[in-house]
Amino acid sequence: MNSLRLDIDKGTGVAVVTLDRPERLNAIDLEMVRELRAVWGELRFDDGVRAVVLTGAGERAFCTGIDRDVVVPQPSSPYMQDDPLLTVGPKANDLWKPVVAAVRGMACGGAFYLLGESEFVVADATAVFFDPHTTYGMVSAYESVLMAQRMPYGEVARMVLMGNAERIGARRAHEIGLVSEVTEEGRALEAAVRCAVVIAECPAEAVQGSVRALWAAREAGRAPGFAQAPQLIALGNLPGGRQAALFAGRRRNEPRTR
Repeated sequence: MNSLRLDIDKGTGVAVVTLDRPERLNAIDLEMVRELRAVWGELRFDDGVRAVVLTGAGERAFCTGIDRDVVVPQPSSPYMQDDPLLTVGPKANDLWKPVVAAVRGMACGGAFYLLGESEFVVADATAVFFDPHTTYGMVSAYESVLMAQRMPYGEVARMVLMGNAERIGARRAHEIGLVSEVTEEGRALEAAVRCAVVIAECPAEAVQGSVRALWAAREAGRAPGFAQAPQLIALGNLPGGRQAALFAGRRRNEPRTR
């Protein structure tokens, strides 16, 4: 795999999946989409893996969403938007083993597809969360639905509507329930693995059944939101050229972190 690393500790039953494009802030290109789908599929059939940790390589970012260089042709109908990120998460690939996310640095935009399908998030003190869609003339649809299931409505609304001007720091993310634990800088992966090892020691059938039950409770709210997303994106997104101009002319002021 070129965009991912998969490390399996057979002794503990824990697999660590690492997004491995640090030079691109672990942004997701189409190759990484294919590799994520493949790795979730592989882990479905590996009975020696009983818990998974998902993290990003490097110190600057967990993931910054879809790579700006990715071009995804779209059908003309507003009801048939193609979004490759809909297939990158473990649940989207029918993996019901628990996934713990370990976040260092930035997690923004399309990163929420992955965080939204993780059981819980461990972050270090450098972690920041934000959604730049509106700043660049794009509708935050799927991301908003996923984060509305993890954060209070007002916090999601503020993050989405403030766009690139404001970021949620690790401490605030913990206060609002997005993050379950904040560690010292550089210790999030260690803490996430420690949790995964404990989970992997429990009977796999009970753990996976519990994961499926938890997700069933969330699916009821997620499905109608996702159903509306394609037409909202088609109606609200600016043309690609205008988005690119906004991105190229983005403000250089340092965003506020709260």
